[in-house]
Amino acid sequence: MSKTLKVALAGAGAFGIKHLDGIRNIDGVEVVSLVSRDLDKTSEVAAKYGIGHVTTDLADSLKQPGLDAVILCTPTQMHAAQAIQCLEAGKHVQVEIPLCDSLADGEKVLALQRKTGLVAMVGHTRRFNPSHQFVHKKIAAGELSIQQMDVQTYFFRRTNMNALGQPRSWTDHLLWHHAAHTVDLFAYQAGSPIVQANAVQGPIHKELGIAMDMSIQLKAANGAICTLSLSFNNDGPLGTFFRYIGDTATYIARYDDLVQSHSKGAETPVDVSQVDVSMNGIELQDREFFAAIREGREPNASVAQVLPCYQVLHQLDRQLQGAGQ
Repeated sequence: MSKTLKVALAGAGAFGIKHLDGIRNIDGVEVVSLVSRDLDKTSEVAAKYGIGHVTTDLADSLKQPGLDAVILCTPTQMHAAQAIQCLEAGKHVQVEIPLCDSLADGEKVLALQRKTGLVAMVGHTRRFNPSHQFVHKKIAAGELSIQQMDVQTYFFRRTNMNALGQPRSWTDHLLWHHAAHTVDLFAYQAGSPIVQANAVQGPIHKELGIAMDMSIQLKAANGAICTLSLSFNNDGPLGTFFRYIGDTATYIARYDDLVQSHSKGAETPVDVSQVDVSMNGIELQDREFFAAIREGREPNASVAQVLPCYQVLHQLDRQLQGAGQ
């Protein structure tokens, strides 16, 4: 497939704009339709990025002539249903993390993907960030084996705001969204399925109805372990910080920066600028999506590959509900 890929993007918020910025750097791809709930704001974004069609209804985008694929950056609660809508319309689909907020919905997406044979991919960006790619390449080369991952995912988000500081129309979730990044990455980097999982959570927020703090423990079949701490209450450094403790080295990833840690407290910066063609994980994620469509293959972070992550999240969700926390 050498023709220009025609793509629709649903969701003109903070993450939708990140995808639009990344796609600008990718040849042979044209965003032909932009979908979001506020027509005026969506039109402004479309004008900035030269997108000719604007709508508030995904069905309108799916009818655009020659449309090949859709990228979904919509609220979590819409992901699975919209992914199914795209596949039923015969379009390849990339849905931002999380794939779903219930395992049953994720299983429906996978069943339809297998029936249609279309590319269906989930935005598990950590698989693509150069810092994590560097560690993965070490593991694949047999130079490093993960013994433990210690991960902190911290935000200061005591009100329902997005990454741009704008009010959200939906409620985010530590387990089904933010934990999904690390649960998937741990199994991916360990090269072994998760066989044991445990979670506890803090008080439920009176207005938002969600836990604002959570702690998760994981164990892979090969013995590797992971501890994940998550908070929306953190008034301090924001983001997700990964410590990889391996059998031959320890690495710390902070956003796209990677350092090797030493026993006396020193940290040696690791140059990850040449790991891939870009330092932008979202752009690299999109490049994989488009390459898989052109090459007729399964992408890294396909629905099939990431579904085990949602099986673990389902188990943790049931555990938390059963504990009455």
